[in-house]
Amino acid sequence: MTKAKSARGGASGRGSGRGLHVRVKTARGRKVGSTAWLKRQLNDPYVARAKAEGWRSRAAYKLLEMDEKLHLLKPGRRVVDLGAAPGGWTQVAVQRVRAGHPGGGKVVGLDINDWGRVAGATCLTLDFLDPTAPDVLKQALGGPADLVLSDMASPATGHGPTDHIRIIALAEAAWEFAAEVLAPGGAFVCKVFQGGTENELLKLIKQRMSVVRHMKPPASRKDSAEVYVVATGFKPI
Repeated sequence: MTKAKSARGGASGRGSGRGLHVRVKTARGRKVGSTAWLKRQLNDPYVARAKAEGWRSRAAYKLLEMDEKLHLLKPGRRVVDLGAAPGGWTQVAVQRVRAGHPGGGKVVGLDINDWGRVAGATCLTLDFLDPTAPDVLKQALGGPADLVLSDMASPATGHGPTDHIRIIALAEAAWEFAAEVLAPGGAFVCKVFQGGTENELLKLIKQRMSVVRHMKPPASRKDSAEVYVVATGFKPI
């Protein structure tokens, strides 16, 4: 695997491809959605930058940007990454907690899809909603977590309300797990969609966390409804 390099100029910097526009020469045989996705990828400076700097996905910059503001990832911390594929967030966590180094932290990532190995991390391929998944994660972690990350999302149906309900269900499952494994003062980061049905989830999180906020990092596409719930200061019962 190509070693991930530190993002120069801070996580929110832009790639040199800004201003360039690549056209998809032919859409023959492609669905309209596929052509639009390809065009967006070709013209996304974060995609080019991720490739140049060795990150597995542009999503790495979302976590980098949030961490630049909140300092969630520090050497020695234990991190769980849910919905880890293709591994961009796991790479960031490994680098910043110095997993695999003397005195470093530990990173455990899980995804339903086969996503390969990230050096320095424990990489699991398992459906998080499988009843055995929480215990498998706890065993791999070997102790309480300082940070639980969830970038999980179910396959889009194209029906907004249905997609929203599905992602909130995943967020609720992630929070239930986080509440079991977080160490005192720990943090929780979870993707949700802008809407209203996450209010009940937010109530639950606020009961156990000192500070709860919404963040939309610059690397999150403007046309995306995704935002992140970022909660810090876990309070054990």
